[in-house]
Amino acid sequence: MAETTGGELGQGSGQGDSSAAGKARPGNRRFAQWSRDYTRLPGIPDEFIAGDDAPRPVWTRFLEAFAALSPVEIERRFGAADRHMREAGVSYRAPGESADRHWPLSHLPLLIDEAEWQLLSAGIAQRAQLLELVLKDLYGEGRLVADGAIPAAAIAGSSEYLRPVCGVRPPGGRYLNLYAADVGRGPDGRWWVLGDRTQAPSGAGYALENRLVLSRVFASLYKSMNVERVAPFFEAFRDALRASADRDEPRIGVLTPGAFSETYFEHATLARYLGFLLVEGDDLAVSGDRVYIRTVAGLKRVDVLLRRVDSNSLDPLELDAASRLGVPGLIDVLRKNGVVVANMPGSGVLEARALLGFLPSLARRLLGEDLKMPHIATWWCGQKAARDEVLSRLDEVAIEGAYGRGVPGFDGHGPVLASELPAAERDRLKAAIADRGIDFVGQELVRLSTTPVWDNGGITPRPFVLRMFAAATERGWTVMPGGFCRIAERPDARAVSMGDGARAADVWVVSDKAVAARTLLPGDAVRIRRIAGVLPSRAADNLFWLGRYLERAEATLRLIRALGAQQRDPGKGAPSLLQAAERIQRLLVAWGAASQTSRTQASKVAAEALQAEARFGSALSLLRSAQRTASTLRERLSPDAWQVVTEMPARLAEEVEDDDGVVSAAELTLQELATFAGFAQENMNRAAGWRFLEMGRRVERAINTARFARQFAYDEATGEDLDILLTLVDCQITYRSRYLVGPVLAPIRDLVVLDTYNPRSVAFQVEALNDHIASVPALTENGLIARPQRLAVATQSTLTTAEAGHLDTKTLFSLEQDLLNLADAIGAHYFPHGANASRPEKLTGLA
Repeated sequence: MAETTGGELGQGSGQGDSSAAGKARPGNRRFAQWSRDYTRLPGIPDEFIAGDDAPRPVWTRFLEAFAALSPVEIERRFGAADRHMREAGVSYRAPGESADRHWPLSHLPLLIDEAEWQLLSAGIAQRAQLLELVLKDLYGEGRLVADGAIPAAAIAGSSEYLRPVCGVRPPGGRYLNLYAADVGRGPDGRWWVLGDRTQAPSGAGYALENRLVLSRVFASLYKSMNVERVAPFFEAFRDALRASADRDEPRIGVLTPGAFSETYFEHATLARYLGFLLVEGDDLAVSGDRVYIRTVAGLKRVDVLLRRVDSNSLDPLELDAASRLGVPGLIDVLRKNGVVVANMPGSGVLEARALLGFLPSLARRLLGEDLKMPHIATWWCGQKAARDEVLSRLDEVAIEGAYGRGVPGFDGHGPVLASELPAAERDRLKAAIADRGIDFVGQELVRLSTTPVWDNGGITPRPFVLRMFAAATERGWTVMPGGFCRIAERPDARAVSMGDGARAADVWVVSDKAVAARTLLPGDAVRIRRIAGVLPSRAADNLFWLGRYLERAEATLRLIRALGAQQRDPGKGAPSLLQAAERIQRLLVAWGAASQTSRTQASKVAAEALQAEARFGSALSLLRSAQRTASTLRERLSPDAWQVVTEMPARLAEEVEDDDGVVSAAELTLQELATFAGFAQENMNRAAGWRFLEMGRRVERAINTARFARQFAYDEATGEDLDILLTLVDCQITYRSRYLVGPVLAPIRDLVVLDTYNPRSVAFQVEALNDHIASVPALTENGLIARPQRLAVATQSTLTTAEAGHLDTKTLFSLEQDLLNLADAIGAHYFPHGANASRPEKLTGLA
């Protein structure tokens, strides 16, 4: 996604003066006239014009419909698209950055007619087949190198050529399951391949998101334009992966580097859309000749891994020993035909630009035909003749690295133009090529065609690169009717990279006839199942902590609200009220929500506890921790739930003017937390994932409630203390309707700690915890209950037999410690880490 495509260069974009297009406004006569006669105006995107200088009919159809929209309607629709992207959390991360960026959707699609798309698809399918045959030879017989069709140095120079994979026949029969190519249109209207993506091609998930948004924004136009659907492509890809396994109902996982990956959102999108498990290397373990997922029910066999981890990082035993992203022993399992990995490790060797110059002759040798879609002229400097050619034309070509991003010895990820370098740098580049030409390629400078973008109320041309995707199926290569288009922000952009401020556009393949709607939803011929599904231990861990973080934030917000109420009480000068407020402040300081030095001023304590980023226990810090945890669960959270989780910290970080603003912000966030709890109760399937989220919430609420009771229902508690406790646990109405007297210690202790009818009491939480723990799978076969259940049962027994009159501060403190131990026991038992991750106890059967 963030990589720069090789050779995406333009000496000039040929847009001319864009002022006419910029001033043209839709929804009026002038724009309608412009949409019909745009070939006569300067600043027209190249895509509007065919090779014979006639308007492309596909764009004429679109512009006539677009011209009927008023400026207000256009801005409304584009605003809705941007809002959906933000609310859905569609994001990516540029290389070297630690923060996610919002996905930069271009509001206008790239349009390609069906006839032209058929030619493009044929070229991509042919190229995919050729690369599959090349990989089969490179890791098999090696005839291409032995016969001199490919220089050995061109292969050996790539870090993606993996010796441990040589001679390994790929389980499932294919080296490439998914292939992508970056293509661009030249000034003569012909399409050229700019680069191959064979490692772990990214972008298909983003193409899906682009389609979902634009098809909603332009619903009627999308339907009337007869746009080819992308769902059949994903269906074919999913079916092909399923067929590659050696059992009828395989378990398929998307292997991701984790939440810090540049394209993690896409990994989660694909897993959710295709119905696959999203797994990391730590989720997997090798046993015998199979790979298993660590789940809360023990080890479960995985049959296919759609990898999004670079090949070298897949197995620290045989590849990069420093990698923490892979699975020790995975390569050996591949040798034993125990798991399908798509794409096969080592397939990234074909992304080397050093090989581009040899592909035309390889096509004739292996396919018996010329390439249907050429690539830009490339000279690998590892050969003397090519090196001399590049050095003699140094100012006329772009210099790229032969094997990876960027040019060795020069900053940046893109190409280097010698003509733009200072004299000293130009000489250094020339010397580097002459000294070690194997590391460099020279590529012909080409001009990219331009496509329209909506900018400042008008259409502006910008250079673009199209990424196309092909999936290997039983019927051959299937090409996605679409893909996604990267558009440069600068008219003279020489490379289009998502890390350099580019936009991304949907790609509409337009048919002359009506297109049937398709979906990935299964039909009637599917065997009905009611199963809980597989929950990786890591996902369960994150769900558990998501619940805990949210409950901690809620407890902090309730204290802030109670402190604010004390400050606004007209009787705040009373000693008992001052002491009660002091107790709230001490608790916030003890929780890490506020600093000790701020205790001299209650309003400062409340403000810190609400928004202090440096305080780990502040509401803002806790909600950001919840958001980070939720980001690892994107495939398991509904869009509505994700929106609530992301909006809370963003809104809470806004500046608050006064004490009333602090209380108002706390109350609003409490309402949002209640919204999330409602989504969890009403929208989540009652499987293991929901139970671990609930366990996290229940155990944290029990701990917090026990601590509230210890702090405000102590043996000498005043009426003000008890009144604050009732407020903190939302029991004012229940208490006053049940007891027609003021706050009394024993009844309040009973209501807050022992009453199982009260959804805020400690006993209610422990009863729920017992139910959840008893419902999750057992991990042993010895018939003994595990430690979490023993502790939960013991705690429930204590609460069931306790009497409110006998509860005291010491007993409440002991209860709090028991609950903390229970939380730790759940983590140690279900979410083992490090040396304990292999689980020493005997497991229930491996599935």
